Amino acid sequence: QALLLAAALASFATHAQERPTDPVKLHGVNYAPSLQLQGQALQLNGAGTRYKAVFKVYTAGLYLEKPAASLEAIGQLTGPKRITVSMLRSINAAELGTLFAHGMEDNMDKQQFSKLIPGVVRMSEVFNRHKELKAGDRFTLDWLPGKGMVISVNGKPEPAEFTEPEFYQAMLGIWLGPKPADRGLKQVLLAAAP
Repeated sequence: QALLLAAALASFATHAQERPTDPVKLHGVNYAPSLQLQGQALQLNGAGTRYKAVFKVYTAGLYLEKPAASLEAIGQLTGPKRITVSMLRSINAAELGTLFAHGMEDNMDKQQFSKLIPGVVRMSEVFNRHKELKAGDRFTLDWLPGKGMVISVNGKPEPAEFTEPEFYQAMLGIWLGPKPADRGLKQVLLAAAP
């Protein structure tokens, strides 16, 4: 099974090496090669699947103004950004919020993380309100210059405000930091960069 998983991850990685011109389809979820956000065209930097053991949990796609190969490079980009997540199985939303908080903490030093705790509490409240994310549900984390991070669940923006660029960068760290949730997913999300 480990070999099958490794082969699957390798096929995702090779699939995403070139910038896609057609939608990338993962387990019935389509990721368009580009989209408009705040009036700016963003390109799909990569898309892949989050596995927990052998189970598929969700797919994710990262959209940026230009290709980036690292979390640091993404932090240097000044335009809008989007990561979109589509659930492949149902999960307790509060549990997912807690996992995200731990993922942020794992990828930052304690002092940095402590400054972001008010935002982590607001993020947890967003997921707590939703009780459960079911297979087929989708949420996006958008960075909008001049506004901040906007969380949308199934296309509906949440009222919580996250104005700190460091918070959005910490959220991306869940997937793209030194201790990512899934190393294979990190690889494919960053695969479009030369």
